[in-house]
Amino acid sequence: MRVLSLLCLAAAACAPVAEEPGAGSAAGGEAAVFVANKFGNSLSKIDLASGKEVARVDSCANPHELATSPDGTHVALACYGGTSVDVFRASDLSRVKRIELGENARPHGIVWHANGDLYASAEGRRSIFWIRNPLSENAEAFEFSTGQEGTHMLAVAPDARHAWTVDLGSKTVTLVDLLTRRAPRSVEVGIEPEGIDLAPDGETLWVSARGSDKAFAVDPQTLEVRHEVATGDFPLRLAVRPQGDVAVTSNMADGSLTVIDLATARAVRTIEVSGRQEAEERQQVTIVWSEDGERIYVAETGTDTIAEVDFASGKVLRRLATGDGGDGLAIVG
Repeated sequence: MRVLSLLCLAAAACAPVAEEPGAGSAAGGEAAVFVANKFGNSLSKIDLASGKEVARVDSCANPHELATSPDGTHVALACYGGTSVDVFRASDLSRVKRIELGENARPHGIVWHANGDLYASAEGRRSIFWIRNPLSENAEAFEFSTGQEGTHMLAVAPDARHAWTVDLGSKTVTLVDLLTRRAPRSVEVGIEPEGIDLAPDGETLWVSARGSDKAFAVDPQTLEVRHEVATGDFPLRLAVRPQGDVAVTSNMADGSLTVIDLATARAVRTIEVSGRQEAEERQQVTIVWSEDGERIYVAETGTDTIAEVDFASGKVLRRLATGDGGDGLAIVG
């Protein structure tokens, strides 16, 4: 993998804020969902007990994906309309750091790994970044080329030795070796692959291709497609349940979720979130699971809502109001 550069991290627009005693608890111990409002250029925090938005702050331009730190104390936001990853304190959404990635970066996908490091795709640079020790004063950013157009979303191995990207423009999945200078490898998978997640055991990479209306089970090392699974229409996101038994695709064009059994690689259920008649208005996009795997949270960008879906029954329990164009989601608790 060819390492293009080692970048210094720029100072935050507001200087890093020192942690106060007790300031690290996310949402005061309460479960919360964080939302990147891409049209409103803002970040929201919604308390899941009350269903109410409890904080909203201005963010960078056109924020898309976001991720929470392993301890739930911070939120990292990918600034798709700019060149940085911004880090906020989860408790009050105060910004504590801005990490510059370079000219035309346009970061989109982001993962806050269990090892404490951040990984982000930089669509404008056809690359990904490994941001080591992102909360420290000595944070470092390493850039790895994918060489592919539209490097959009990414997944990272449990041991952080490899990352995988879906590249919309090139219609490829790319394997990036994060520890060597070995060149990246890319393979075409479907038409416009956009959703990606790795099974918890690291043995299967799952990819959804929105132009194919399919999900693909891919060997993480050879990139060979093992199975193809028909989904609903325009599956632009895919998320594996934390328990590792199923994956779900978010099907934008028909307002549904396709549930895929990972053991058999077969679609076993369809959950209607809004239905085909409302799908164009609601514009269903990002999905995240609750940590216990009992709820699925579905961003509906067109109506500024999040549908909370009970996985067992498939029922929409309620809709939570977001800011303008709520898209990227992350959950704590």
